[in-house]
Amino acid sequence: MKKQSNLSRLMGYAGKHRILTYLSWILSVISALVALVPFWYIWRIVRDVLAAAPDFAHAEHIARYGWFAVLFAVISVVVYIAALMCSHLSAFRVASNIRKTLMRHITSLPLGVTEAYGSGKLRRIVNTSSAATENYLAHRLPDKAGAIATPFGLLVLLLAFDWRLGLLSLIPVALGFLIMMKMTGTGMERKMREYQNALSSMSNEAVEYVRGIPVVKTFGQTIFSFKRFKAAIDNYEKWVIAYTQELRLPMMFYTTAINGVFAFLIAGGILLSRGGVTTELLLNLIFYIVITPVIGTTLTKIMFMSEDAMIVGDAINRIDEVLKEKPLPESAATNEPKDNGVILEHVSYSYDGKKNALNDVSLTIQPGQTVALVGPSGGGKTTLANLIARFFDPQKGRVLIGNTDTRAIPKETLMNKVSFVFQNSRLLKTSILENVRMGNPAASRAEIMHALEAAQCMDIIEKLPNGVDTVVGGDGVYLSGGEQQRIAIARAILKNAPILILDEATAFADPDNEVRVQQALSALSKGKTVVMIAHRLSSITRTDCIYVLQDGEIIESGTHRRLIDQNGVFAHMWNNYSESVEWKIAKEAKR
Repeated sequence: MKKQSNLSRLMGYAGKHRILTYLSWILSVISALVALVPFWYIWRIVRDVLAAAPDFAHAEHIARYGWFAVLFAVISVVVYIAALMCSHLSAFRVASNIRKTLMRHITSLPLGVTEAYGSGKLRRIVNTSSAATENYLAHRLPDKAGAIATPFGLLVLLLAFDWRLGLLSLIPVALGFLIMMKMTGTGMERKMREYQNALSSMSNEAVEYVRGIPVVKTFGQTIFSFKRFKAAIDNYEKWVIAYTQELRLPMMFYTTAINGVFAFLIAGGILLSRGGVTTELLLNLIFYIVITPVIGTTLTKIMFMSEDAMIVGDAINRIDEVLKEKPLPESAATNEPKDNGVILEHVSYSYDGKKNALNDVSLTIQPGQTVALVGPSGGGKTTLANLIARFFDPQKGRVLIGNTDTRAIPKETLMNKVSFVFQNSRLLKTSILENVRMGNPAASRAEIMHALEAAQCMDIIEKLPNGVDTVVGGDGVYLSGGEQQRIAIARAILKNAPILILDEATAFADPDNEVRVQQALSALSKGKTVVMIAHRLSSITRTDCIYVLQDGEIIESGTHRRLIDQNGVFAHMWNNYSESVEWKIAKEAKR
């Protein structure tokens, strides 16, 4: 199958507006050719001046030629503006459709895929990559059409007056073109891809670093604690410096070549004037000196257009990379889970196809039970919870809710069945009321207020300027991590899903907020099947069962008392946790 060009792929998003793109090229070509006409009138002005010298009163047509030059220059500008209006209308529609297509597709993807990309990288693809296509269609393509037409018009002008001087002025053009081809070849395309990768990586790590600032402030760490972010910055710095140094010599020779046309013209003029300087030779030489700067400008435009073509090609590839991600398969059946129990049967999952994040895990959670997942970081706790919510599907085995495979449950049914509160919940820049209403769009104001009250949020509401209608993030209104958690819990209470997943829900809460968050979680958990991921072991002592995960496997399970009596991994974790709490209390007492 023949690969589509970048332009064809972009025009697929243009719809009926594609005709405006083609019209902008035609108008740009007309503008470029009309823009050369004033040079001819300038030549006629110089001719009349030389012919009339020293009695310049006989140069009667200078004013008329001058006004004609101005007229054609204005016509060129007006036609070019019309070309840009057409190209911008089409470009805006293409960029808008790309963003809509991307966002519709991203919302259909499992959360496991979006987490793998990272919010910084996805935002850069949606915003920056689509903006690159907009700039390409709105400016670069019309300019390219004009830049291609200009050399043909120039060629006619250069050869029409004195073909010898015309050929001499083309020598530096040929040299500049060869150097430009060297700079904008396949090697440049690869470098541009590397540049975008480095920039994307730095953007993604920056977002993750900003999100981790509460941890930095809490524990007094520095930027160097976030090694991946610093490494991304260092990698970008090294790449940019090396790339700049590599292009230094070619760019110097290119600039010298396209600006060296005057040297060739002067040398040619000296050679051609050995038999004596004629008025015609002087006239033509002046004309070439006036018009040849257009050649350098045109070549530079073409060079930057080649670079922009590589940028937009890379942008389209990144857009296509996201669009190629497959949504989870949807079942045609309308299976309804029989109850709220959760079963994992010999489940395995790997992120990279090499090491399993989960390896042959089996467990059963009865309806209404509260279980906890504990263990070292990277043990598989979050992966297991994500599989229950079907953020992605297991590669081996199956996950059942109410004795029904999650792959056979319609997405809407499953989402109504499962609710989750993450360790770092995010609120949208809208009112508290609307943030909570996301849990149940049909809820009344009274129901939302009841959910906020159950989630221990009334102290937050009372201190806000507009109460529950206050916009988060607007007019300097921001909430702490613990307060955001309580709002997120209110949202989950309003949703009232029978299965609840809590991923370190008290991780960023201060002591006062932690007490309130725990009270809110108690209200939320009543009568539900609850799966808790916890590092604060004191919060899971009363759970029905604790599963200890290590290296993707369940190595221990049982009640808190039973696991302590076994004196295994969990007992060791509990002892370490208890000692750390005692140390903290002793430290506070000394203060």
